[in-house]
Amino acid sequence: MRIEFMKMQGLGNDFFIFDAPPAAAGDFLDADKLRALADRHTGVGFDQALMLESPRDPRTRVFYRIFNSDGTEVEQCGNGARCIAALLYARSPELGRDLTMDSPGGLVHARIGDGGLVSVDMGVPDFDPSSLPMNAAAPALAYALHVNGAEIEFGAVSMGNPHAVLRVEDTKTAPVAVFGPSIECHPLFPQRVNVGFMQIVDRSHMRLRVYERGAGETLACGTGACAAVAVGRNQGLLDAEVRVDLPGGSAQVSWPGPGEHVWLSGPAAMVFTGSIDI
Repeated sequence: MRIEFMKMQGLGNDFFIFDAPPAAAGDFLDADKLRALADRHTGVGFDQALMLESPRDPRTRVFYRIFNSDGTEVEQCGNGARCIAALLYARSPELGRDLTMDSPGGLVHARIGDGGLVSVDMGVPDFDPSSLPMNAAAPALAYALHVNGAEIEFGAVSMGNPHAVLRVEDTKTAPVAVFGPSIECHPLFPQRVNVGFMQIVDRSHMRLRVYERGAGETLACGTGACAAVAVGRNQGLLDAEVRVDLPGGSAQVSWPGPGEHVWLSGPAAMVFTGSIDI
């Protein structure tokens, strides 16, 4: 089967985006094929593959599914949602700059700004451990975990997908490669977890690196940026508007506070288009 695809990126977080073939029933891409496509030497190369399906909800423009580079399917992807929104607007600008999309993580509202800026509503952060899921009895501002011979403290939140956020002194020297995989697969998280390493510069500025579940460290993670701001703000360390500097660029995260929606804003760009035999 030959499919047409778009390679897009948001803050260096890169995606293989394609329309689901009508007869594919969603299962023509198994984990082995996805891993082969994700290989940056012998495939297309990507952090996530995003498959666009016909809307399941009449209020929406598309239903999309997200597959990590290791072949696993996940619930949500903030930068991926921004890239899809940019693509849908480019295809049909006459439908307007505000659009609603659907995903396994729920509805996502998006707004197309000027100069390639795309904003998405990532929903209300959920600090209940069961929402990640995480094996903890009750919500807490911080949790303790023993990994790699060290006792660490972290915050936890679901942004439609699970996140653990550690505060570090300097992201440049943070032990991402050591702690990232150990925390991702820790028994505390039955469905694994994304791991953020957050350096707070001041109340409106942070630096962040993210070890993504099923993808390893990426240049950016949209839900990770939202999760870090939610955890930092929940702990009284951040204001409502925060610039998040990631290895691939800067995003803006807005969160008024508990019970309110988080908005993620940043650039989204087309890299190239192509076709490939699956």
